Amino acid sequence: MAGSDGQVMLVIDEGTTSVRVFAFDKTFRCRIAVKRELPVYYPQDGFVEQSAEEIWYETLLTCEQVIDHIGGVEKVAGIGVTNQRETTIVWDKRTGEPICPAIVWQDRRSIGICEQKIFDGLEEEVRKETGLTIDPYFSATKLEWIRENTVLSRIGVKRKNLIFGNVDTWLIWNLTKGRVHATDVTNASRTLLRSLDTDHTTGWNKKLLDLFRVPEYFMPEIRPSCSEFGTTDPDIFGKPIPILAAIGDQQSSLIGHQCLNQGGAKITYGTGAFLVVNTGTEKPPVDKNLLGTVGYSLTDRSAYAMEGSIFNAGTVMQWLRDELHFMTDSSLSADMAKLVPDSGGVCVVPAFTGLGAPHWNSEARGLISGLTRGTTINHIVRAALESIAFQTNDLIEAYHQAGIDIISLKVDGGMATNEWMLQHIADICAIPVIKPKQHEMTALGCAVCVATMLGWSDFEEFLKGDVKPTVYEPTESFDWYLQKEQWRMATARANLADPDDSVSRLTRSE
Repeated sequence: MAGSDGQVMLVIDEGTTSVRVFAFDKTFRCRIAVKRELPVYYPQDGFVEQSAEEIWYETLLTCEQVIDHIGGVEKVAGIGVTNQRETTIVWDKRTGEPICPAIVWQDRRSIGICEQKIFDGLEEEVRKETGLTIDPYFSATKLEWIRENTVLSRIGVKRKNLIFGNVDTWLIWNLTKGRVHATDVTNASRTLLRSLDTDHTTGWNKKLLDLFRVPEYFMPEIRPSCSEFGTTDPDIFGKPIPILAAIGDQQSSLIGHQCLNQGGAKITYGTGAFLVVNTGTEKPPVDKNLLGTVGYSLTDRSAYAMEGSIFNAGTVMQWLRDELHFMTDSSLSADMAKLVPDSGGVCVVPAFTGLGAPHWNSEARGLISGLTRGTTINHIVRAALESIAFQTNDLIEAYHQAGIDIISLKVDGGMATNEWMLQHIADICAIPVIKPKQHEMTALGCAVCVATMLGWSDFEEFLKGDVKPTVYEPTESFDWYLQKEQWRMATARANLADPDDSVSRLTRSE
């Protein structure tokens, strides 16, 4: 693709609560970014849904706005897609219509399916094969739920006219008007349907497909993250544009943070929070608390990674703002937290959709503990922000138990603009927290992939970039021991588990 006349790369960053489209030039300078909100629906406890049609419509409108701003489609050399992972969409390949709402990664409706497979003794086998645990988080359990509970799915399976995709596949399919049904290896590694230790271009595991009752014809073709995914249909933007990269958002952020060497660690604070560590070219060890995954598969290198997932981070602030009306804007949370010297003994455990790593308990539910007559909304807001730091510390301790010591942590995401929270993460975790000058690391990582395909840059050149980060050093002005113990007791109650038992009831197989 070298020699394209275009001047910018278009990066579609399709997250859970918004879609953002960026135009990057050859020096990775962002020329413009446009954001549109995406609705998320909660029809009942544990159900989290989105409209696949709304995702596509808002993405299309956002792309058109960016193209108009940069002066027309002729300026675009290529497109990359980075996306919320695990969110599951099934649609009719003849009409392009989804047969049900998109089931979001946070959704817990398939817990019964997971419990049955764990009861059947399949957990350890699946973990060794995929690097993942049997949990409603992943696409395969959602697909099995769709097949069991959707009339159109049963009809479509019989007629073989249905296909599956995570959000990257859905967008690529629509951008190409159905000519390309493909995904990249990072998204594929989050489905429970692909072996982790196979070549990064190898397809789906037939045994796993049978285990989760997923027809093979449902599945998209697996390609490297840096790869040709077809061209946009000329009718969409006025001329065809090559789609040159697709990559899961957390893996894309790993690249954006320049964590291309073994041991590099980053965490993205968005709707959830995801701590990912580059583990190099060897398959990561099987661990009951952390996930093994593909880090990336690029033109000249690939890597594995280990990941710890926090299900609710930014959603905590949204909840305080939208449901409890504690503030009119989430950015006010830091100022509110500063109004009290501490949380007053209050703990907030934001297990709205269960707890992720290291607990892996879909049945856990959120709680606020330690309330007294003197508790104010400022104490609760402060405790909610501190919950992000305590959850991060839980992940770092899980990595330590797995033999991986994290000595510093790079951060990005919407919540990384909260400097008060970042300092408390450094203090509670007792490690430096590093915030790059460019905080849109997910989009930047995808842009690097596109640029490589265009012949504009290589990774050695990218690594020379001066990001001029802000570093939050841990302070010793406060002893967090008591607060950590309060947090441990509160999470144990949220887990409905013994305080000394860190393994959730759902995933316990010993």
